[in-house]
Amino acid sequence: MSDVEMIALQEKVAHLTRVVEDLSDVVAGHAKTLDIAERRIEALMRRAAESELDAGGTVPLADQRPPHW
Repeated sequence: MSDVEMIALQEKVAHLTRVVEDLSDVVAGHAKTLDIAERRIEALMRRAAESELDAGGTVPLADQRPPHW
């Protein structure tokens, strides 16, 4: 393998390494965003269930078994 080919391969490896690091950062950011969204959704679902119970409603449908069980 010539020096030119070796340098070209090293450049490709360096570029791909950088791309992988950048994508890893993006994935980590998305994971944080999803965690926050999941916590907010859970809080909203709890609030909605509490509001329904406070208003004289029954057990939230998500917590009830389907009628065919």
